[in-house]
Amino acid sequence: IIIISGPNAGGKTVSLKTVGLLTLMHQSGLMVPVRSAKIGYFKHIFIDIGDNQSISDNLSTFSAHMSHIGEIARVAKGKDLVLIDELGTGTDPKEGEAIALGVIESLIRSHSFAFISSHFSSLKEYALTHPNIENSSMIFDEDKLVPTYKFKMGAPGRSYGIEVASRYGVSEDIINNSNNGQIFSFNK
Repeated sequence: IIIISGPNAGGKTVSLKTVGLLTLMHQSGLMVPVRSAKIGYFKHIFIDIGDNQSISDNLSTFSAHMSHIGEIARVAKGKDLVLIDELGTGTDPKEGEAIALGVIESLIRSHSFAFISSHFSSLKEYALTHPNIENSSMIFDEDKLVPTYKFKMGAPGRSYGIEVASRYGVSEDIINNSNNGQIFSFNK
């Protein structure tokens, strides 16, 4: 299992899509546009990327993801590739993290090979202690506050949420009130 973390708008989703596309190209006998690569064969490729909410099917963003991920966890086996973007988001963050950890454990037990993007600290921390999980990240240029779209294995990445919010026009007042990412203490 490879956990991809890093900045918002930094290329995590693009990385997942690239892995999927290059794998499908390779398995279809097409030339892969890289200098060199070792690409394995996967019996199935399962993907949960994007937002599939539906009013007519009574699916919120979260329930649509859980519907796909539940099916993936039921059928994925060894020799399968699983690509999941932002696993566990769209609900209470603590519950989302718990679900994400449960899904990862299920994928490990099924011997699936997976790339999972996430901002959850608990997933990054878990990867540091688990022999079947590897951290990776998208590199961010801290000086210019822009993504580099470069992938780095072996190290978790920071989200840079406050910096990215500021770069995309969130007012200085809101940024200052965010307390630089610290949890507020409300007096009653």
